[in-house]
Amino acid sequence: MTIDKSLLAGSTALLVLKLLESGDKYGYQMVEELRRRSDQTFELKSGTLYPLLHSLEQKGYIEAWEEDVGTARPRRYYHLTDSGRRQLAEKEDEWRTYAGAMFRVLEGGA
Repeated sequence: MTIDKSLLAGSTALLVLKLLESGDKYGYQMVEELRRRSDQTFELKSGTLYPLLHSLEQKGYIEAWEEDVGTARPRRYYHLTDSGRRQLAEKEDEWRTYAGAMFRVLEGGA
């Protein structure tokens, strides 16, 4: 089944912050882990991921650093900040409230 991409649009920041909760990651690593964790349901394209990472960095939720891994270019890693952890907790609470309400409606009420 194909999932309407507009359902994912408002959740990408939450997903990226959640991926970084378990440790620093580089872009392609995030794409692959999201795909794996979602059973291939979610797939972020680089045109979506990198502007989002830049935005999260500007807001102070993540920090970036580079490491030379012997490839043509250094690999850019992203790290969740304390502010990002607080934002993640808030967004998780919002999502649980939303998802619970949606489920109750779909199931016919409380």
